[in-house]
Amino acid sequence: MAISAKEILSGDVQAAARLMRDLDDEIPSAHRTLKTLYRHTGRATILGITGAPGAGKSTLVDCVTGHLRQEGKTVGIVAIDPTSPFSGGAILGDRIRMQKHALDEGVFIKSLATRGHLGGLSKSTIDIVNVMDAMGKDVVIIETVGVGQDEVEIVKVAHTNLVLVVPGMGDDIQAMKAGILEIADIFVVNKSDREGADRTKQELETMVGMNTYREGEWAPPVMAAVAQTGAGVPELLSEVERHWKFISREENLERYRREKARVELMEILKKRLLEKAVDDLSRDGVLDLLLQDIARKIRDPYSIAEQVVDHKFGFHLTEGARKGKGNRRR
Repeated sequence: MAISAKEILSGDVQAAARLMRDLDDEIPSAHRTLKTLYRHTGRATILGITGAPGAGKSTLVDCVTGHLRQEGKTVGIVAIDPTSPFSGGAILGDRIRMQKHALDEGVFIKSLATRGHLGGLSKSTIDIVNVMDAMGKDVVIIETVGVGQDEVEIVKVAHTNLVLVVPGMGDDIQAMKAGILEIADIFVVNKSDREGADRTKQELETMVGMNTYREGEWAPPVMAAVAQTGAGVPELLSEVERHWKFISREENLERYRREKARVELMEILKKRLLEKAVDDLSRDGVLDLLLQDIARKIRDPYSIAEQVVDHKFGFHLTEGARKGKGNRRR
């Protein structure tokens, strides 16, 4: 039975859970519901938390959620997990740290598997965020898998991005400069009670200071925290609030909304166009024959891809492929 938009807008947790599951499983009726819900999105503040494995992302999400709940805000958590090589589902070990919020009616936790999707996000992340937004969550937190430099897609989805760094990275900070560190709105030196935390903080501040920011641009602050104990988290949330106010300025908010709209459309187009191309090529076994030609080095995949993009589906098959196709039809 299809989930109605009315159920989601009323905050029905069970209906939302079913819809999110169906979206992740790409059930067509779920996308029809999402079309109706879309006009009701855009109210939630989206907070992205990313960083290298072991940086303490889940612990920080847990701590931040506790503080937001104390402020009376409802929270949605989208936790992106590595994909199990056996089941294809999410590996949920880190979610144990969030169990104290599991019975809180003001918190909705959804774990997603990346399923091999590059960039640190699951392919259904934006859809899930939109459902949480539509069901009335004040803040939606996206915690990504922590895959390193490729994990830059989160900057396209979240209002504010926290990048966690731990003491002892040393020269690794400079090596990462062109990647994940450039997406930060706020840097967080987590586990700052460890030796070397001051040095790590100083290196980050130096790196930020080397960038040139125009008047009115946001310069990422570097905050110290110990998520395990909650030390520094109130100060961190003050900086998050300051960034949210910066984003909420009319000129900034419009730019953010346009970029998010572009990302949403591009992701949907990439998925739908790829599916259509594969379906078209699969008719009459053409795809298998093309793969055969590529494997034998008779044709190259680049030229075939160009033909697909240019809508030139009248492929010229090799003599061997034609015979194979003819045999199949018999």
